[in-house]
Amino acid sequence: MSWRPTYRSSKFRNVYGKVANREHCFEGIPITKNVHDNHFCAVNSKFLAIVTESAGGGSFIVIPVAQAGRIDPHHPKVCGHQGNVLDIKWNPFHENIIASCSEDSSVSGITEINIQSIYRAPFRIYDVLCTAGHLIQYKYTILIWNLEIGEPVKMIDCHSDVILCMSFNTEGSLLATSCKDKKLRVIEPRTGQVLQEANCKNHKVNRVVFLGNMKRLLTTGVSRWNTRQIALWDQEDLSIPIKEEEIDGLSGLLFPFYDADTHMLYLAGKGDGNIRYYEVTTEKPYLQYLMEFRSPAPQKGLGVMPKHGLDVGACEVFRFYKLVTLKGLIEPISMIVPRRSETYQEDIYPMTPGTEPSLSAEEWLSGINRGPVLMSLKEGYSRPSKLVFKAPVKEKKSVVVNGIDLLENVPPRTENELLRMFFRQQDELRRLKDELAQKDIKIRQLELELNNLRNSPNINNNNNNNDEDSM
Repeated sequence: MSWRPTYRSSKFRNVYGKVANREHCFEGIPITKNVHDNHFCAVNSKFLAIVTESAGGGSFIVIPVAQAGRIDPHHPKVCGHQGNVLDIKWNPFHENIIASCSEDSSVSGITEINIQSIYRAPFRIYDVLCTAGHLIQYKYTILIWNLEIGEPVKMIDCHSDVILCMSFNTEGSLLATSCKDKKLRVIEPRTGQVLQEANCKNHKVNRVVFLGNMKRLLTTGVSRWNTRQIALWDQEDLSIPIKEEEIDGLSGLLFPFYDADTHMLYLAGKGDGNIRYYEVTTEKPYLQYLMEFRSPAPQKGLGVMPKHGLDVGACEVFRFYKLVTLKGLIEPISMIVPRRSETYQEDIYPMTPGTEPSLSAEEWLSGINRGPVLMSLKEGYSRPSKLVFKAPVKEKKSVVVNGIDLLENVPPRTENELLRMFFRQQDELRRLKDELAQKDIKIRQLELELNNLRNSPNINNNNNNNDEDSM
């Protein structure tokens, strides 16, 4: 029996990355040179926040997303810390509130760029995470703060070493953590009880993320042969991973980004210039490789725009904000589904978590579980403009050999040019197929009308009368 490759249809198999034009990038930003394994960037639909290099304490700047271009060297900075800023996160329900943590053992809450309060912790804080009415911070222990009262309400101290990463599930009822003690844990965050625990000896875990409502966990780390690796886990049974897959032999940390609406997983390495993306399924092979976005500039970190800030009219399903330290540049990268239709694409934009919390802090602490409040992106849809600006026509050069113009179809020189040419050809084929289908429908309609006319009783009566007259 001959071997045949297996193909599966997917609406996201042609997703490609598009770098924003120069006028839509952010230039002249003194990005921090800190080597901590964080993104140093946070984005929402209103603001872009970047950790910057500064003397005499840590700082970050906040820029309106709509004001792209070269940033003024004297742009105001938020300087509420005495040590280097290690991480920043926007509140997902209040877009004017941002949390930041620093080496000076403090977490600060900022409202409209004015310092609202500073919470002092008895140890150095490595990362923060904002969720429904809470501020999460951790090193060896996890502290959950109630932002309404400015006090910690829960401490989780089941870890024996530095906590590397953590992730909440969709309802906020489970917390997954990766630790330097080579263990992966699933914790009930309100009681601190460890529900599942895995000893990752063959797969050294660095980052962990819940995969939406699939009851799956995905981790990135290093294999026993020091190659970068990803692993898929069942959140209810961490005894053995469902699947392990080696990526490459580079040394940079792999950051996972999961889109629960499209079930797409993005992998971006620190110091790499590429972003790989996969489609996650509940059946084998579980992870389906789609494509890879490549760029020559290495990335120090990546910010992600929330769903309600995307350009729905351009079929944009994900947007990164890439930090390029050497150029002082923030570069937006849009992941786009190529489609020619000008209507709202409901199949790639399902109901998505909105900006309203489903629970208050007190309700969550009391043990209530509730999914996020969903919203539709159709309200933000705007029909793409048909206005086209044509460049001035240049004199066409030709090199004719044996009656063939060699410059008429120049082969692509880079992979991006090849992809663009491929997608143009796909669009043209799709357009021609649509035209043929419309013509077939028109032909069938005319044939039906002709048959109806032939079978019409009026026409039969007229024919009979004509026969009688002739007789």
